[in-house]
Amino acid sequence: MNNLIRFLKDWTLPVAIAVGSLCYLTFYYVPQLDALGTQLAPVFDVIFPLFVFLTLFVTFCKVDFHQMRPHRWHVGVLVAQLLLVAVNIVVIFMVEADVEQKLLWEALLTCIIGPAASASPVVTGKLGGNISTMSTYVLVSSLASALLIPLVFPMLEQTVHVSFFSAFLIILQKVSIVLLLPLVLGWIMQHYVKSVCARIAAMPNLSFYCWAISLSITTGITVKNIVHSEATLTLLLMIAVATFLLCWVQFGIGRLIGRHLGEEINAGQALFQKNTALSIWVAYMYLHPVASVGAGCYVLWQNIINSLELWQYRNRGIS
Repeated sequence: MNNLIRFLKDWTLPVAIAVGSLCYLTFYYVPQLDALGTQLAPVFDVIFPLFVFLTLFVTFCKVDFHQMRPHRWHVGVLVAQLLLVAVNIVVIFMVEADVEQKLLWEALLTCIIGPAASASPVVTGKLGGNISTMSTYVLVSSLASALLIPLVFPMLEQTVHVSFFSAFLIILQKVSIVLLLPLVLGWIMQHYVKSVCARIAAMPNLSFYCWAISLSITTGITVKNIVHSEATLTLLLMIAVATFLLCWVQFGIGRLIGRHLGEEINAGQALFQKNTALSIWVAYMYLHPVASVGAGCYVLWQNIINSLELWQYRNRGIS
């Protein structure tokens, strides 16, 4: 039993991915569970944002708000993101005549242009990084993506008839509900409910396990999108492989930038760990539903990489 508990603690993220995948596939392949699945769907619609909120709320109860200010590595990571977006757009225009190639590169674009994941400070903290400066970057990144997305995607798909200002406000609303509210509440807890805040901060893995529950639900949604996708198997495999490579490319570039600016862990997580929920929405809003599969695959790859990082970090601490 102790070995099982230790295994679950050491490999929480892969276990969450496996649970989410198996749960959805079970409901999909067992017709007798259709009625139960229909009843549970609205429950998960409530649970998912709740656990994302709790993840961030617990994290912000530990943040040193005095350190939440812009840093040089923020600029370096944002510039790298802009360059990757620019390269991707050029390639999309070059392959525009090939529908499958265009869908592939649009799927990759959603994984580049999206903001840093709301939960990225959680993993950063477990890797020994600075959750305060990482939390600042999540805010900066969300604002940058809210500006970039309505500028870039209408150029790619002329059928989109959403004004820049409307899209900007919609994106800000989506990130603000789960980002700014827990930030404000965390600040209030630190200043006015210090005893409760101290108890929350004393549970170092609470935010991580909240995120694992959110990841399990996200994985189920991802598997659902892949199963119901209209894309050919070849295109789905191409997207899966390409997002896997993109994950490592962004991770490597982020680490390289951070190495030069003294924040290797933070910069690495900042560039590669993405808010895939927003990326999936962007794909449906501006592009083609098939493009959303890219962000769905990406969330699996990035959390597998996170698990490998955590394993390496634990082994380094033991040795």
